[in-house]
Amino acid sequence: MKLSVIIPVYNSEKTIRPLIEKLQATLSQISFEIVMVNDGSRDRSEAVCRELSDIYSNVRFISLRRNYGEFNAVMCGLNWAYGTYCVMIDDDFQNPPEEILKLVDAAEAGDYDVVYTYYAKKQHSVGRNLGSRFVNWMTSYLLNKPKDLYLSSFKLIRQEVVQEIIKYHGPYPYIDGLIFRITRNIGTVQVAHQKREEGASNYTLHKLVSLFLNILFCYSSLPIRFFVPIGVGLFSLGFCLLLFLTVQWIIGPDPKGWQVVTATLIFIGGIQCMLLSVLGEYIGKSFMAQSGQPQYVIKYNSSETV
Repeated sequence: MKLSVIIPVYNSEKTIRPLIEKLQATLSQISFEIVMVNDGSRDRSEAVCRELSDIYSNVRFISLRRNYGEFNAVMCGLNWAYGTYCVMIDDDFQNPPEEILKLVDAAEAGDYDVVYTYYAKKQHSVGRNLGSRFVNWMTSYLLNKPKDLYLSSFKLIRQEVVQEIIKYHGPYPYIDGLIFRITRNIGTVQVAHQKREEGASNYTLHKLVSLFLNILFCYSSLPIRFFVPIGVGLFSLGFCLLLFLTVQWIIGPDPKGWQVVTATLIFIGGIQCMLLSVLGEYIGKSFMAQSGQPQYVIKYNSSETV
């Protein structure tokens, strides 16, 4: 099979059927499959997806017990995708199905492991665009990503790389972070970006903060390295202040006791709070990774039904 199209589904009962029908028409000239993963939708998305998996023999449907998040849903889909190339698209038509073939052509022409898309003009809200820019800026430093590479959710991954990605079993998958751990053979292609056809975006400030913390503490050791020069700087400053106060005590006038105590408590307390917060984040993430918390729990899988 040449292509697997993975669709994380969330509250898209009105768009998922026409999207599948469009994919069937657009990709009819190649061998492909569609893997839909319902990420705990609160509408009738699950029922619609089940119907579609019954109608089309090349459509696989997996429903999760609750909402685990987009990356977890995509990881689930990757575990059930068998195409030579795997493409992830949104469920709201913002990624036109016609553009998928551009990614396949680019991957074959450049022999790329991964092909990211970028847009001449994005149809997202101002808040989401700012959030995307922040995440791309942050990953340039934390993941050593090329600054001119836009990390779009609409991308293609070669099956060999997919097999390495799904070896990660922690509860906090970040697909792009895993990609950069595996390969740097990455291409890009410009595609169209459409307005969302139904409903409102699920992108929120809470999700942006969660993604930021996930990348920061699960895919980078920068926080630990960052606080080393801070600790050295504060230690040096404290040493200089104590030396200054000692000299002042010798030549006069004597420093006031409350000044020495307050300054010492502020410096020591500040260092302790920063280091403990960073240490706590790493210990907490490590604990959750070792606690057996799953990336997802499957409620229904059309591939396992008779």
